[in-house]
Amino acid sequence: MKNFTEELGINGHLTIIKQYNDGQEEVVFDDHNIIVSGMGVGLSYMFTGSGSNSVLDYQIDRFQVGVSGPPTGGATSAIYQLSGPCTEDEYGAGSNLFIAVKDQITNNTYTTLAAAQIPANKRTRIKDSSVRYTLVIDEEACNGIQRGGNDMSINEVGLLMKNPTGNISADRPLLVAYRTFSDIIKTSDFSLIFRWTLNF
Repeated sequence: MKNFTEELGINGHLTIIKQYNDGQEEVVFDDHNIIVSGMGVGLSYMFTGSGSNSVLDYQIDRFQVGVSGPPTGGATSAIYQLSGPCTEDEYGAGSNLFIAVKDQITNNTYTTLAAAQIPANKRTRIKDSSVRYTLVIDEEACNGIQRGGNDMSINEVGLLMKNPTGNISADRPLLVAYRTFSDIIKTSDFSLIFRWTLNF
């Protein structure tokens, strides 16, 4: 049986590129993504009129990277958060990322997590029903992440919808797309560029 997002024909594709300081680029990942059940939850709020009254709250305007993917049980459409999302400090104070810590909707509860904003100029309509999100982890971001004395590699990424419930006091984002990939040890020698296209 198809889930809600499959019925709507929503799918996506992710390309990850290492861009070195000298301008050279190396594609390290190029494959489909997983549209998770949060996309269906967010869209159901909109279609039934039970969530936010502002269409802006249904925009995908933030992302997370993590260091513990894939989740226990594997990467499926049923996940609501990254396995090991980076903290505000792990994103790096010297980077160009704007990090906000919010109560994220996670399986009928809320978990306080950090996420990076996707600037408006990095959200591009490329066809009538396709949007490309360009996520940039710059040279100064996510370098030397350690947990429990161990070096950690970036190996998961997610896109989040802004505030589908229309919470007034602060946005409550919701994970809508996810992907794991092979470990990448991030250093200041390169930026990581995620070119993520969603087809609606």
